[in-house]
Amino acid sequence: MPLARATINNTILAESPTWETVEGNIYFPPSAILNESLFVPTDLSTYCPWKGNASYYSIVLGDKTVANAAWYYATPFEAAANIKDHVAFYTDKVEVKVE
Repeated sequence: MPLARATINNTILAESPTWETVEGNIYFPPSAILNESLFVPTDLSTYCPWKGNASYYSIVLGDKTVANAAWYYATPFEAAANIKDHVAFYTDKVEVKVE
């Protein structure tokens, strides 16, 4: 069974055999997040006309912060209900693979 995995410098942030793919982005279910303490909420919010308002996390690993590296939809519109609270990552900041 394939696994979706998100990593930064060999630190696994999320890993799951199940995920949602939307607009080419892998959305990990909340249970896939391995260490929630690495995820620090930020003030950034963006709007998508069909998904709703996205909130963001920075990833903090030791003394390194990767700003706004992940996002999620806490209250998505009905068309995106399948990704409620799922976390996606910017692939230029986090390595995301399916193996």
